[in-house]
Amino acid sequence: MRVLVLEDDENMRLAVGGSLRGAGFAVDQVADLAAADEALWVNRYDCAVFDRKLPSGDSLRFVRAKRAAGLATPVLFLTALDSVDDRIAGLADGDDYLVKPFDMAELVARVRSLCRRSAIGRPPVLRCGDLELDPASRQVRRGGILLTLTPREFAVLELLMATPGTPVRRDALIAGAWDEMADPTSNILDVVIRQLRRKLHHPPMIHTVHRVGYRIDP
Repeated sequence: MRVLVLEDDENMRLAVGGSLRGAGFAVDQVADLAAADEALWVNRYDCAVFDRKLPSGDSLRFVRAKRAAGLATPVLFLTALDSVDDRIAGLADGDDYLVKPFDMAELVARVRSLCRRSAIGRPPVLRCGDLELDPASRQVRRGGILLTLTPREFAVLELLMATPGTPVRRDALIAGAWDEMADPTSNILDVVIRQLRRKLHHPPMIHTVHRVGYRIDP
């Protein structure tokens, strides 16, 4: 699952991003509203974590405007503002509200809950031959047998199964399954593909498309 973190304080931004990555999330980090706007335009996020008061403006007003334009991504606000009115405003335009200082374990739990809520609107099941992937329950079965996948393996497989029979570029798979910390020239994707092929057993379903990427076929 992919999370956008907007926080102008570098130490807090790194701490939040590190905790979420440690819990298995892909995390993109930005420091101002302009960068957040661009990230939301380019990527689909399961959740966003926004600091409330920023040098570039109030993220609550930013989210309110994005909601009016159709933004459906769940948003959790981080803030030092703890009055009842501030909490009400945060919950009116956002989906959750966490007052600083907070415990990182609680933040991770709340983000995970919002990501599950985001998954409700996804296709109930993706199918390719005898392979089934359920985005909501995070379960994969082949021939009715439940498979155990890592979060990265699940993310790559979900991207491939979204367009069965159609090649998916390497850079698209890396961008969708990792975050901005991933090196597109590394072999991280090849390692995950190799693991997926082993776990999916025979006959093989994931095929290499030379100089492009990979595709999945029944």
